[in-house]
Amino acid sequence: MPELNELNILQQLASALALGLLIGLERGWHTRKQAEGERVAGLRTYGLISLLGGIWALLAQQIGMLLIGFGFIGLVLVAIAAYYQRIREQDDIGITSIIAILLTFLLGVLCTLGQARIAAPTAVVITLLLSLKPVVHHFLRHLERIELYAVLKMLLISVVILPVLPNRTFDPWNALNPYQIWWMVVLIAAISFVGYFAVKITGARQGMLITGIFGGLASSTAVTLHLSRLTHKHPGYTNATAAGILAACATMFPRMLVITFIFNPLLGRRLLLPVLLSAALIYLLAFVFWRHSKTDESESSHPRLRNPFHIASALQFGLLLAMIMLLSRIMVHYFGASGIYLLAGASGIADVDAITLSLTHMSLQQLPLDTAAYAILLAAVVNSIIKTGIAFFAGQAALGRRITVGLLVPLAIALLIL
Repeated sequence: MPELNELNILQQLASALALGLLIGLERGWHTRKQAEGERVAGLRTYGLISLLGGIWALLAQQIGMLLIGFGFIGLVLVAIAAYYQRIREQDDIGITSIIAILLTFLLGVLCTLGQARIAAPTAVVITLLLSLKPVVHHFLRHLERIELYAVLKMLLISVVILPVLPNRTFDPWNALNPYQIWWMVVLIAAISFVGYFAVKITGARQGMLITGIFGGLASSTAVTLHLSRLTHKHPGYTNATAAGILAACATMFPRMLVITFIFNPLLGRRLLLPVLLSAALIYLLAFVFWRHSKTDESESSHPRLRNPFHIASALQFGLLLAMIMLLSRIMVHYFGASGIYLLAGASGIADVDAITLSLTHMSLQQLPLDTAAYAILLAAVVNSIIKTGIAFFAGQAALGRRITVGLLVPLAIALLIL
């Protein structure tokens, strides 16, 4: 047994040393151009600090855990002294390396206390975060105030509000679960949130086709409306505009699959072939229109999506989803499958995600998978017809004809397959 204990201790100390060297590798590379003696800590120092934390925790287990606190305070004093000296010599007030030193000591402590499984991924995340300094600073320099507010609002609805909601139903039909409804709100908001920043990261808008693909994550209807209006200013851009709209609309279908697979994989597999076929055909037609376009868009021709995330929009979606879920249960109870189809068609006029979420949730209980699958595709068909109308009325007849062929023909094929 003593040999086994000694072997375990050596393994724990080796883990502590390895994690310290990992962080030290990044810090050493970051300060590699500085002369010897100008760095607060390098590769060897970080390894030794983590090893110090491991040995100190080992002694604390024999003497008293309070010893870890004294060791940490001592390291803090040393780090403050080094920081003060660096300010005097280099006029550098950054404290990232000092914080990394303290974290490295604590990671060594965790390893010796038998928490290496926690310490190891934490060390990897710390190292990654330290190495992302240029990326993070570039992101912050280009972050607008409205986008910062959007990040905070996203955290508010997901981290603050969601955990405190009750996870049970309150109505006679067992349809309205506040936690599940809000979780779906967070899911849709996150998809739109990612889509907005995906469009922003493309920078100079790498063409209408790619803009349509990413813009479809945020709102394919908004992309359809905006690009349709461009044809009034640039009639010669009809093919390129059609390509962007079709790409945005095709992106709606993978989003539907993601939602169904998250909540009910059986329904997701039922929709997989027709939905993927529809998306593939629409993407193909978008590519064909793009290849036939003779445009040479300037920056002003590319759609500029505003931040799609607002608290009011999230609340409206939650209310819409709750109404659809409640009506779905009531209509199934009184009218059977025909009531679901009527509701799906009406919901598709304004939104596809809400009815998809509602029917996916219901398919886990009493709603047959075939009924849910037909209704979801029906909502997609109605929504596509609305977008076709937008292309005709907000754009031009030539654009409307292209969108009609590009959307309705693939959907008809998908319905026949289903």
